[in-house]
Amino acid sequence: MTGPASVELPQRLHGREAELAAVVRLVGRVRAGHGGALGLAGRPGLGRTALLDQAARVFRAPSTARSASGGGATVLYARAAASEASLPYSGLHALLCAAAVEPPADVLRSGMPPAALLGLLRSLAKQGPLLACVDDVHLWDTQSRAALGFVARRLDAPYPVGLVLTVAAHRADDPALTGLPLLRLAPLTGQSASALLDDLAPTGVDAVVRAELLAEAEGSPRLLHDLVAALDLDQLGGRAPLPYPLVPAEVLRRAHAAYIRALPDGVRALLLLTAAAREAGPRGDVPVEVLLRAAATGADTDPADLPAAEASGVVSITGDRVRFASALLRRCVYEGEPPARRRAAHAALADILDGEAHRLLRSLHRACAAEGTDAALADALAAAAAQPHHSHRRRSAALTRSAELTADDTTRAARLTAAADQARLAGDTRTARALVARARRLPSEEGVRGHAELVHGTLALRDGPVADARETLRTAARLLAPHHPAAAAEARLGAAEAAWSTGHPAACLDALAPVPGHDPLGDYRTGMRAFLAGRWNQGRTALRRCIGQADSATDPALLLRAGAAALVVGDVEAANTAYTRALAAARAHGTALLVPQALEHLAYSELRAGCHARASAHAQQGLPAAHRTGQRNTAAHLHAVLALAASVSGDTDACAEHAATALAHAAAHGLAQAAALASWALARTDLALGRVHEAAARLDPLVHPGPRQGHFAVRMLAVPCFIEAVARAGEPARGQAALSRFTVWTAATADPQAPAQLARCRALLARPEEAGDLYALALAHHDRADGDFERARTDLLYGTWLRRHRHPREARTPLRDALVGFESRGARAWAEQAGAELRAAGDTAGTTPPGPAAVLAGLTAQQQRVAQRVAEGATNREVAEQLSVSPRTVDHHLRNVFAVLGIRSRVELARLVTRAGDTQRLRRTPTGEPDFPAEYWNSRRPGR
Repeated sequence: MTGPASVELPQRLHGREAELAAVVRLVGRVRAGHGGALGLAGRPGLGRTALLDQAARVFRAPSTARSASGGGATVLYARAAASEASLPYSGLHALLCAAAVEPPADVLRSGMPPAALLGLLRSLAKQGPLLACVDDVHLWDTQSRAALGFVARRLDAPYPVGLVLTVAAHRADDPALTGLPLLRLAPLTGQSASALLDDLAPTGVDAVVRAELLAEAEGSPRLLHDLVAALDLDQLGGRAPLPYPLVPAEVLRRAHAAYIRALPDGVRALLLLTAAAREAGPRGDVPVEVLLRAAATGADTDPADLPAAEASGVVSITGDRVRFASALLRRCVYEGEPPARRRAAHAALADILDGEAHRLLRSLHRACAAEGTDAALADALAAAAAQPHHSHRRRSAALTRSAELTADDTTRAARLTAAADQARLAGDTRTARALVARARRLPSEEGVRGHAELVHGTLALRDGPVADARETLRTAARLLAPHHPAAAAEARLGAAEAAWSTGHPAACLDALAPVPGHDPLGDYRTGMRAFLAGRWNQGRTALRRCIGQADSATDPALLLRAGAAALVVGDVEAANTAYTRALAAARAHGTALLVPQALEHLAYSELRAGCHARASAHAQQGLPAAHRTGQRNTAAHLHAVLALAASVSGDTDACAEHAATALAHAAAHGLAQAAALASWALARTDLALGRVHEAAARLDPLVHPGPRQGHFAVRMLAVPCFIEAVARAGEPARGQAALSRFTVWTAATADPQAPAQLARCRALLARPEEAGDLYALALAHHDRADGDFERARTDLLYGTWLRRHRHPREARTPLRDALVGFESRGARAWAEQAGAELRAAGDTAGTTPPGPAAVLAGLTAQQQRVAQRVAEGATNREVAEQLSVSPRTVDHHLRNVFAVLGIRSRVELARLVTRAGDTQRLRRTPTGEPDFPAEYWNSRRPGR
């Protein structure tokens, strides 16, 4: 017997491994002379037909086309025709016609009873294995379904006849199919849908576009195919806007129209009421009580249709709520009905919604039921939408309907703009872009055009080239200034934020110029301008007032400004407090747009506080929220934060991946700050791994003023890493200018780590007789501030300095403290450095030599480190740089290694290490973590 394992699938269907395995098992049974049946049930678009086609291909495949007895394989394939559902046995006739088989005369005379059909199939199978494939069997006539079910239940006999059929999910419980093995197809998981998308668009899909396509497809493979086919390469790559709506009406009709049309009229009418109720409301479900009351008032349906509607599989009832199985089904139900029926459904819902609590919803339904324009209703909707207790999404819906009822172009543009802004705040940025694009196309007054440019520029600030966003916001400020000074001031703040992102302090200063009249954010403007101009004392005073004003604030946008002010003055604790409150307020107010922004800033402030694990957790939360709300620029900053966190934990792969993502997007959209943070993260990883020259090269443009690639807000923060890199590389003179600027900055900032970092930097560049006292001063400053990671870095450098100046006993205490500090923060690569230095200082308590073989275990820890690097091809000077020792010390250790191992050359050493086992095992710390990544060792091989 040839088993299923020998069957090869012609192509892959993502996420259908279980179903395909069942198909393969059935094919194997039939090939071996045994029959069987299988049913596949699911909603339209989930791949029922694709699986059926796959079953036929597998059965016809060359490796499966011959049975064990040598007979050829035959496939009977039939698709149901709904138009023939009333013709008895029309379905079975189509199945037999598919194989050009004319049933015997006695079978025709008897009306093709089920037993006769079974006998006919068995007779056909005498010529070789037979597989019958029937698509959409629920559309067959009653007699054909009954006969097919009869046959399916009798295919276990030793005849090589197989049956695979598909059925709609809501008809899977058909009594005629009782006893048939049935697999129910679920929507594709996110991972499977993403893999399918990669196959459909091999040139790549932008992250935000990917998220939107996957969300719209709702796990439907067919719909994902249709969506990708409708987009061009620029749209898939995020370089051109997506169409709105993303799923066009014709695609919806192809996907679900036949499914809906087959339902009884009363059920369809009730489903339309449900869809209309959801059309005007932001929730995903509808109260059962509302539907029943609305159904009782109409002639087309009644409450008795509700159980049938649930049985259809289109909606489900949970408790007292009704929910559509998918948003696409809801749209298909709604858009598949004529406009007059849709208006009638909205009118019925408006009539039964009474009371003040339903005022806005009632007005929305009346607006949906109206034809043409209606000034009074439009005004009422706009007034109701102005009430802040409504959600942003519902206010956007109300303003959109109000605009559609408005005849005057200027008023319509104003309402569309307001609707776009509410959609933006709700996090629905695609709807916001579509609405503001409509507003910008209408002729309107200057002030209204200014508001539209403000919304458009604010959206572009979060997802687009920020230089373009700055110009749009400057235009908005100019248009708004004579009419709406407060909005003009908001536009200028947005332009300042764009200039900040691009790293242009002069443009930032220009955008932060004082505004006429009362300015609630005057202290913020004054303080930021003063800091940018170098007037730090004046700036600190103004920003402190700004921070204090936010103590009782609940507006998340205001709290985000306060947090930014706190970070600029270096008050990390106040920044953490402001950002934590901003995050809570954004969630409480339903301002989804600000949630990823709050998480980004909170994570960054936690990095400044040394809470790297917490920063990473918040940034990981922020990434899906940023993609969900269409904020790719925010996502790039979050990737930069994650790269910085990974540079501490020692996860070099994660650091490189996040930094590469941030740098790629930063280059496309001009995000100089995100690029600087990502480069800083890569440099810090270099430092942790001992690649000091590489670290210095990355950091040099970040810490010096100039037009290269640094950012003024990151410059001083990266100086301590730069000075450490150049000092360890033996080039202390390169750090003097940066040290001078860092000294001035430390006097101006309230950053609690700055005094300790300054003393440490001075120690690194000082003469030997001065360095010890400066390290002691740095540790004293650390005692007055939190920050275990920075304290551990100072301990490591101080201990290394003591050991290299022949004080190994004194070095052990700071090195032990460094090891504990790094381990407590999960800084693995840094802990490895501290452990190695501690062993070099003669402290081996609690550690085990990391060598992989007994022949190498006799070396000391420092000898092993030298041996492993030399075995990889490093020169003595390169080893000295990596281990922060002199070339003479390396030469001394290498001669001792040769003596212990009884060898005389580097070639012999390399061979010995290779014979002893994988060099990666040799390069491990006592905890099992790699000392250096494989990429580093590969780069050090001869010829590289």
